Amino acid sequence: MPDKRLAIDVGGTFVDFVLLDETTGDVIIEKELSLEKALTERIFSGLKRLNVQPAELEMIIHGSTLVLNTILQERGAPVGLITTKGFRDVLELGRGNRPEVYNLLYKPPKPLVPRYLRFEVPERLNYKGEVVIPLDEAAVRRAVERLKARGVQGIAICFLHAYANPTQERRARKICQEVYPESFVAISSDVTGEFREFERSSTVVLNTYVMPRMASYLGTVEARLIELGFRGALNVMQSTGGVVSAEVARTVPIRTLESGPAGGVIGAVALGKELGQPNLIAADVGGTSFDVTLIVAGRPFEKAETSVGRRPVLQPTIDIESVGAGGGSIAWIDQQGSFRVGPHSAEADPGPASFGKGGTEPTVTDAHLVLGRINPDYFLGQRMQLQVGSAEEAIRKKIAEPLGLSLEEAAYGITRLVDTNMINAIRRVTIERGHDPRDFSLLCYGGGGGLFAGALAQELKIPRAIIPLGPAVFSAWGILNSDFREDVARTSVLPMTRLSVEELLQMFEDLAQLALERFRQSGISPDGVQFLRMVDMRYEGQEHTVRVPVPANGELVRGGLDILVRRFDQLHEQAYAHASPGAPTEVVHLRLSAVHDLKKPVLRLIPSGTGDGLRALKAHRRVYFREAGGRVDCPIYEREMLGHGDKLAGPAIVEEWNSTVIVLPEQRLEVDRYGNLILETT
Repeated sequence: MPDKRLAIDVGGTFVDFVLLDETTGDVIIEKELSLEKALTERIFSGLKRLNVQPAELEMIIHGSTLVLNTILQERGAPVGLITTKGFRDVLELGRGNRPEVYNLLYKPPKPLVPRYLRFEVPERLNYKGEVVIPLDEAAVRRAVERLKARGVQGIAICFLHAYANPTQERRARKICQEVYPESFVAISSDVTGEFREFERSSTVVLNTYVMPRMASYLGTVEARLIELGFRGALNVMQSTGGVVSAEVARTVPIRTLESGPAGGVIGAVALGKELGQPNLIAADVGGTSFDVTLIVAGRPFEKAETSVGRRPVLQPTIDIESVGAGGGSIAWIDQQGSFRVGPHSAEADPGPASFGKGGTEPTVTDAHLVLGRINPDYFLGQRMQLQVGSAEEAIRKKIAEPLGLSLEEAAYGITRLVDTNMINAIRRVTIERGHDPRDFSLLCYGGGGGLFAGALAQELKIPRAIIPLGPAVFSAWGILNSDFREDVARTSVLPMTRLSVEELLQMFEDLAQLALERFRQSGISPDGVQFLRMVDMRYEGQEHTVRVPVPANGELVRGGLDILVRRFDQLHEQAYAHASPGAPTEVVHLRLSAVHDLKKPVLRLIPSGTGDGLRALKAHRRVYFREAGGRVDCPIYEREMLGHGDKLAGPAIVEEWNSTVIVLPEQRLEVDRYGNLILETT
């Protein structure tokens, strides 16, 4: 019987692998360069490095940036849109508000579906879902035939108020499949159950736009796995931190938009629980981006809507703040002569100048290498030899000489600029939302997490920074801590005075049955499923809503809906610093998350150390620290040799085959019982 589970996290620079043997509890990690043109080959190359046969795998869970990159780079399939008569230009009109109020030259993004590929058909529902005008099936057939003739690969269908009654959308889909069976078809009621026509239209179009590419990629991977003997389940990480089957990911790929960063957040929640750290700032420093999330009382913040490429996406997702700041971020000088870092990245191909693969732009990795912080002979466990000379040349020509700086000043400036970009992102998820970062611990992971943890914590006065074991593959480890999850929502705008407890519970029961049916369709047992229920509420006349947890049935029956109203007032006060107790309130959305637990990896204790870490001391190297006045003779430690209780004083560097940790002057490091490195400023 297969007894191993594999997590694969595909990023912009590396593909990360974490293999869990469920019999022994052993965990093996690996990395491969992420080359988009040969991504499938890289995945199977990673399997070879792990020395595992696909037939041994019970389950594979895949996290990927495929959907995100396809949309950002606008490399999706040609798509058509069929919509209600009179709503052809919803994608073009959008909302009346301007995202950049003072930018007179602002231009909104062009619709991914040009006007000649958008067709109207006679049909109409009212907001209750009642049929006002029946669907004109002949008009649908004509529209599909024209779209087929114009070469679209996907067809998005979005009818007015279809969230309240999907019957006419489903009939239109059936006609599409009859007339153009090779096409990829998505309907808005399958993608989102909420109102707001522009956002629904945008979401179903984006979903259809990426369907062909996602289906092709997953189909290729799955076919190759089966060919090699794989008989387990291929699953995909969602933006919510839950897992769905590959089949669901093929039909609703927009649910995987943030699947890569979500894995790291789930890992942060799991590790925080083990360490007794429920309040965390989870920061993922990758090759192309810096992703940060706030975790309070053991739960990450979530949101019902996000955006990608300035286009709205009506999908639940973990609230992740992302900026273009990572190891591959390019340093450059703009037209005004200002020194900038990011958001563009060298990625894996050609990569930083020091990779020696043709890259000529100076990156953050090159800067750390020039400062002596990264060992050129130990990158990826000696698999790659970094070229210090190439890094120096790139920084000297592109940054130092134009700005009249020394090589070291330019390199240090690159690291400080990227520090600032990351610090601003952390401030946006903490200070700007009413949270003091000093009340949290900073969990820094990703390949570059250890390079930045100390500086970020020091600048923001965060008392403790944690660098987990194997930080470069932590997001993949987090994927192994995820569960099957289905999120369903229903728009139902009702004044609280017209709603009863019984009606509310029945609506949630309907949502629960829908979620369970989705589990059954994916071959997942409904036994043991747990439900999390929420309502979006607002004061009458408001546009925005506040999400309110719904208590257990018994408590709700005993206390009535006043429980929800009081809780709403409290949460509104927390969010906006004011509330209006006694004012009329209404429910807007009902939300339900169904979770089916998966077995989790168990953290193992490490042996005790000597206390001083001398057993792990392997060398000294000249490393630049501005705080120490320049280059100092810095001790270098091997992380694998450090034991529980070992303590180091900065400046120091701790190396492992997939990452480097910097201990700044006036900082100290301690190794906990699981091998995590705890950084504190003295």
